[in-house]
Parts: sequence; C-alpha cells; structure tokens
Amino acid sequence: MSDWQPLAISIASATALIVILTGLLQTFFYIVQLVYAGVALAMRPPIARASLLWRRYADHAPPIAVLAPAYNEEVTIVESINSLLALHYPQFEVIVINDGSKDKTLQRLIDHYGLSPVERFYDLAVLHNPIRGLYASPRLPRLLVVDKENGGKSDALNAGINVARAKLFCSIDADSLLESDALLRAVRPFIEEPELTVAVGGTIRIANGSRIASGRVLEVKLPRNFLGLVQIVEYLRAFLMARLALSRMQVLTVISGAFGLFKRQLALEVGGYSHGTVGEDMELVVKLHRHLRDKKVPYRIEFIPEPVCWTEAPDDLTILGRQRARWQRGALETFFKHKDMLFNPRYGRIGFLGFGQILIVDIMGPIVEVLGYFLVPLLWAVGLLAVEYLLAFLAITFTFGVFVSVATLILEEVELRRFPRASDLAVLTLVSVLENFGYRQISNFWRVRGFWQFLRKQQGWGQMTRKGFQTS
Repeated sequence: MSDWQPLAISIASATALIVILTGLLQTFFYIVQLVYAGVALAMRPPIARASLLWRRYADHAPPIAVLAPAYNEEVTIVESINSLLALHYPQFEVIVINDGSKDKTLQRLIDHYGLSPVERFYDLAVLHNPIRGLYASPRLPRLLVVDKENGGKSDALNAGINVARAKLFCSIDADSLLESDALLRAVRPFIEEPELTVAVGGTIRIANGSRIASGRVLEVKLPRNFLGLVQIVEYLRAFLMARLALSRMQVLTVISGAFGLFKRQLALEVGGYSHGTVGEDMELVVKLHRHLRDKKVPYRIEFIPEPVCWTEAPDDLTILGRQRARWQRGALETFFKHKDMLFNPRYGRIGFLGFGQILIVDIMGPIVEVLGYFLVPLLWAVGLLAVEYLLAFLAITFTFGVFVSVATLILEEVELRRFPRASDLAVLTLVSVLENFGYRQISNFWRVRGFWQFLRKQQGWGQMTRKGFQTS
C-alpha cells in the first residue's frame, strides 16, 4: 500500500461520516418543523369564511399599498392587476412599478385601463433609479402606475415604498394572482398584535393547470407535466411546513417576494430593499431582525398559511434550473453579508436556530449531498463501502423524506383543503415518492451551480420566459 493511500482512505471515511451526519441532521430538522407546523395549525386554525373575516376585522384593518414591480410582464400583467383591483379589503391602493420594461408592459397598462399622466408628491426616503412618470385614471382611483428607469426588482420596490402613503405595504410579483381575501387574512397579526407585528408572509401556490378567469383561480387543477407536479409538493413543504414552523419558533428569515406584508416605516429605517442581490426578499427580513434585535425591541415576524398567492411555475428544466440557482445565490448572499449573526448570542434564537438552519440546509446541504453522489462509487471502488450500512442510511433518509412530504399533504387536507379531488392527493403522494429518484439529485446540482455563481460574484436573474396564465 502506498504512503498516500491510508491518508486518502481516512479523508474519504471522514467525508462519508460528514455526509451521513449532515443528511441525518437535515432529516431531524424536517421532522421538528413538521411537528411545529402541526402545533401552529392546531393553535391558530384557519377561518374558513371570508365573510366572517370581514365582520371581525374590516373596521380595524389598516390601509395597505400593494406594490407590484413589473419587468417585461405584458403576457400576464392585465390578469394580475385585475386580481389585485378586485381584492376584498377596505382600504388599499395598487401601485404597479414598470421597471423600464423593454416590451409593451407599460403601453398595455395604459391602453387597457385608460391611464394618463398625473402628478403626485413623494419623498426620496430610499434611493432608486429616476421615475419617468406616474399614470392613473379617475375611474380607477385605487390604481397608480409608476414608470421608472430599469434598476432591478429591489430598486422598483424602493420606488414603490417612496410613492406609497399607507403604513403597510404588500410586495408581490406582477406575474402572480392574489386570492380576493388574501390581504384580509394576511393583515390579521397586524390587527391582533399591532405593536409587535412588523412583517407577515403568505402562501405561494402553483397555478399551472388550474382554470383562471378575470384574475381569479376558479378551479384548482393539477398541471399535466411532472415538473409542475413536483413543484407543488416542494411549495407545500416550503410554506405549509417549513415557514409555518419557523414562524412558530419566531426564527423566520425569509418572506417570499411574491407575497409579503411589511410596516413601511421600519422598511425605511433599514434602508428599504438592498441592491446588488437577487435575494432582496430574504435580505430585508434579516435586516429587520438585525435592526430590531440591535434596538432590543420586542417584535414578531409571522407566516400565515391561509392567504394564498398563485404564481406560474417554470415547466422547463432550463428555466427551472436558473430559478433554483438564483434562489441559492440569494440565500448565500444574505447569509454571508450577515454572517456575524451566526451563533451570536446578541441575536438570540435568530443567530442560533435561524442562521443555523440556513447553514445546515442551504449552505452545507447541497454541497454535502452532491459530494455524497461521487463519494459512494469511490468508496465502493476501494472496497470500503459497507453496502448494508449504505442501504440502511438511504432507507432512513428516503423514508423520512417521503414521510415529511406525505404528512404535509395530510396537513393540507385536514386544515386548508385546496385540492378538491382525492385523486389529486393520490397523484401528489406518488410524486412525493418519485421526486427522490432523479429530481432531488438534479435540484442539488442546480443549487451547487448557484454556489459556483455566487463564488464568481455573478449577478442578474437570467432569462425567465413566461407562457402566461391559461384563462377561460
């Protein structure tokens, strides 16, 4: 045996141990999150009827400015804005920010809604690229369109925050559809605990395959391709389990940019959305945590599962891969920008549980898993692979992975019941098994690619082609 072989074997064995321990630790995190999610739903059950919500909260609901940044969204913009204008909420304003679109997004808005230039005073409380004009119509007093030079999503949102006048603002994606009672459901923590609540996130759901008309999802249906189906399972795990659990623990570090509600004044205090990142939604939440912890002010950042925002998911491997790599870059940018919060007693549970979870699941997770894909054949080649232990480890991780997905579907059926047919749940259960054999591995490679892009300091979103909602 050569001198280097014992060292190589030791390194390979140590790496294998890290892979196994990281996998088991991730599984443990998911089980804990599942338990917390179940407890959270039991302690705050959803209010089924919107009419009951209106009677209970309408008189106390604060005004909200709904900010919808749009860049080259001419395919979906009218459907999205129609859904926003039809929201069932006492006082709100829809502010569409056209971020220098190169297509006909602005012209489509002007033509469809009969808009014309208007004047409106606003402060430059947070910086953004110049605003070229404001557009409105007397017959639609709740709609304001801001046309500005291109600066990216965070820059567009900052322009919206400056123009807004309400104490709360809701950030959404212009290619998404909000359910009519979404604002009324999301504002609930602001009414029940107005002094403590600083931000609230809602659920994002996949609209692919569903029947849509006039900016409303009339009938929930499953998409016909595997990529759409597997993303439904992923989104259920991410929102109905993970974010609900992290909210219950009060360590939520991300509110989706597709649907989030914030106190405007606090967003201004932390400088609004940061530039130079593709994870501006996560970074804003972390900045709020940091700011309020530094000031030693009690606060709550919540996730409410009932308010739903429907979005179009990629059904193409190339586009989906770009999206997942971008998400990974966003998490890395935020983590390393605020890395001094990790395990820092000054930031309490956010530093230990919140950032610890990001470290294990988002930072180490994909790299360790991909490393394991290459390590297994290497150990087999040198005769160090104990097949029975490998099979036992794979059985544990796959079984618990499937269990978590199926248990999340059970939570969905027991509490929210958004899928009207039992066959839909059966299909999604099958998908939650199949995703472990191929899709999960591809997804980890996408995330590793995002890590490589982060190391190369690559910016930009990449091309995200939209097909538009299928309307009827």
